[in-house]
Amino acid sequence: MKIQEIEIFAIRLPLHEPFVISYATYDNMPSIIVKLTTDTGVVGYGEAVADDHVTGESWEGTFAVLRHTLAPAVIRLDPSEFERLHECMDKEIYGVPTAKAAIDIACFDAVGKHLGVPAYQLLGGRYHKEFPITHVLSIGEPEAMANEAAQRMEAGYTSFKMKVGTNADEDVKRIQAVRARVGEDIAIRVDVNQGWVNSSTTLQAMKKLESCHLDWLEQPVKADDIDGLVEVKSKSATPLMADEGVRGVREMREIIAKRAADKVNIKLMKCGGMYPAMKLAHMAEMAGIDCQVGSMVESSVGSAAGFHVAFSQKAMTSVELTGPLKFSKDVGNLTYDVPFIRLNEKPGLGIDVDEKALAELTVFSEKVVSA
Repeated sequence: MKIQEIEIFAIRLPLHEPFVISYATYDNMPSIIVKLTTDTGVVGYGEAVADDHVTGESWEGTFAVLRHTLAPAVIRLDPSEFERLHECMDKEIYGVPTAKAAIDIACFDAVGKHLGVPAYQLLGGRYHKEFPITHVLSIGEPEAMANEAAQRMEAGYTSFKMKVGTNADEDVKRIQAVRARVGEDIAIRVDVNQGWVNSSTTLQAMKKLESCHLDWLEQPVKADDIDGLVEVKSKSATPLMADEGVRGVREMREIIAKRAADKVNIKLMKCGGMYPAMKLAHMAEMAGIDCQVGSMVESSVGSAAGFHVAFSQKAMTSVELTGPLKFSKDVGNLTYDVPFIRLNEKPGLGIDVDEKALAELTVFSEKVVSA
């Protein structure tokens, strides 16, 4: 089986409401869908959701890299040879993990369909039965965030991820308001997205939040400030998660060596796809560090890929892949059993892509065909 054709679709996914984090507000989510066809007629889908602030990739740039560099490089390769595939992409261009993730995911989908097995079987088999879903609270006024949390509790959610990071003092008020509204039995995770910048500001904020009993604090300092994570971890009792600070093997190795985090947030868009994510999970497991599969707010395609990684790895103790729940129109049909996610046993990613919806959401597209 060889890769014969790759179609690349630049799309915009409409959100039910704006998604607000420390460094950006999204009215819709720019994404790129890859449709890979083999010489046996098997079709696999992949996705790339770029974030300039995390990997330095843009929507337009990712499309160009896929069209002119990666797609031509992998045409005629065997999609089941994942190690060779990534070696080829890495030799062709340095970095660009989001673009590489789209090819990687499409290959896993195609190979799973070819063999008639779910993608998680290609990663070691299914380990987890289900995961609880965490509702993400966008940055807002303290009362508004507390009200949203209360409403989501009625829908069955038992954990919340709070997006903060605009101003530490205001963030403290937001977190305290949500905790007061939901009570002590609900899990609260706080994601700062680097917004508190340094360890000093972070430790001051955490001192005020001791009574809030947070599940964990995620990436309060700048991504490259691993030593800042070390200081926060050593001086706060709240478990610390690295997100933007861990992209690939190099950062994971440093975090392990310095014991800089209690948990790491592995995202397919940061590391290059499902195969590299599995490798990072193995590194973390050997070091006794828990893992989570997180999201760049992908559609059903990228979210399903993340879930297959999470369900296959023992080190994965939580997931935050709720992109499809945020979209008013999606290209796939990933199914949630809120407040849980339970994967089916269909081959590949286990989802169907709606070609009509894909066409409606496409802004521009191109095709690369084997010569």
